Amino acid sequence: MTSPAARTDAIALLARYYAAFNAGDWKGMLECLSDDVAHDINQGERVVGKAAFADFLGHMERCYKERLEDIVLMASEDGTRASAEFVVHGAYLATDEGLPEANGQTYVLPAGAFLAIEGGKIARLTMYYNLADWTKQVVG
Repeated sequence: MTSPAARTDAIALLARYYAAFNAGDWKGMLECLSDDVAHDINQGERVVGKAAFADFLGHMERCYKERLEDIVLMASEDGTRASAEFVVHGAYLATDEGLPEANGQTYVLPAGAFLAIEGGKIARLTMYYNLADWTKQVVG
């Protein structure tokens, strides 16, 4: 289905998802996802399903405090593909396995996401940011 409504609906879905992220509303984020959502973690492996995504959110909440700013949302005409570009403003709260030691360092990091949408839900979320840039910021 190609219509302005499909694009508008996709952007509205992403707007709800990222508003929930910024509000720390993990339940709201999960409501935007399909049950079998595929999550491609930046420089990591794909995890599948809402339960795995909820585990990821718990891990992120323990290690990081982040807010997204300058969010730009885009979607294909048919509403099945979308992207988001934003700037992550964060604090590194607890050491994440395999990464430098955390002591509350702050960082500002451009990032983006590519998404697939099926049945009005996010079916795939692929995240990208520059890990070397993040590491340089937290190591000093």
